[in-house]
Amino acid sequence: MVDTRPLQQDYVAANAGLDDGVVDISIIGAGPTGLFAAFYAGLRGASVQIIDSLEEPGGQCSAMYPEKYIYDVIGYPRVLAKDFVAACLEQAMRSDPAIHLGEQVRDLEKQDDGTFVLHTSKARRRSRAVIIAAGVGAFEPTRLGAAGVAELEGKGIHYFAKRIEDFRDKHVVVVGGGDSAVDWATTLEPIAQSVNLIHRSKFRAHEATVADLERSTVKLHYPGYEVSEVRAGSHGRLGSLTFRHLDGSSGELEVDELICAIGFKADPGPIKTWGLELQRNQIAVSQMSLETSIPGVFAAGDIATYPAKFKLIATGAAEAVSAVNHAVQYMDPSARLDAGHSTTIMEKKSKLTAAVLGS
Repeated sequence: MVDTRPLQQDYVAANAGLDDGVVDISIIGAGPTGLFAAFYAGLRGASVQIIDSLEEPGGQCSAMYPEKYIYDVIGYPRVLAKDFVAACLEQAMRSDPAIHLGEQVRDLEKQDDGTFVLHTSKARRRSRAVIIAAGVGAFEPTRLGAAGVAELEGKGIHYFAKRIEDFRDKHVVVVGGGDSAVDWATTLEPIAQSVNLIHRSKFRAHEATVADLERSTVKLHYPGYEVSEVRAGSHGRLGSLTFRHLDGSSGELEVDELICAIGFKADPGPIKTWGLELQRNQIAVSQMSLETSIPGVFAAGDIATYPAKFKLIATGAAEAVSAVNHAVQYMDPSARLDAGHSTTIMEKKSKLTAAVLGS
């Protein structure tokens, strides 16, 4: 993949701490959905700024599992999260967005003229429309409640696992039954000395990935199993654990690394105070336009909710397109809602550029 970090850093340096006037669309969140929204907004001819509280783009993909494979994005049979983020960032940069990282949006204020002021931890930024693509907001992993866990966190117990090589030739145990747990188990199986997966219920992951897991050499302990105790080895790090079944039976495992993938607690943070309609810490939006309860403010990705919503990166991309198109029409009611396919838009841009250079 192309290394886009120097380009990203140039934009960050150029825009750090500045309020450069009014842009068309402010995008809150630099995860895949926010990055694709920035790219598509550029296709619609909108000027864009992206604001994210994290120090690097990519959202959860970068912060939680950069070296875990992703299987449910279009165009990739499987792709490492960090490589997917690099591709998303490269694509977003085609629209020349201003990127402000390590900057939290603390308040959103609508002006009398219909524009918005975003009060951040570093500046006061302005735009004509806003798209919130903040993922799940701030996230805190659900801690494993077994005896001995607190003493061994950071000593073989992981909630965010960032480097695959840390698990090479190790005895690994994964706890959980969702997509993340299943993906970690199948990702590490080829390189770890052994992989065990412990889960107390049915799998909640995609059926195809569960089928892959069941065909693998991963040793499965489910349903009805849970970790009851973890213990340090002679080296002071995690060395073994006890797991038990609901029927009272138990077992022992040697373990070097334990990945706890049992979910996380999401908190939208300051977004809760902006006057938006929230449902279970998510922003309620129109399923048609992705507009929130505040006209001119849209939401896309995991932060947005509506009936029968599917939380997938692919869903976020489609929502980004809808949010951008409706934001463009909010700014200019005479604008077409659908500008056509990207090839058509790019052809129009190329002809316009040629005409300007020829004049």
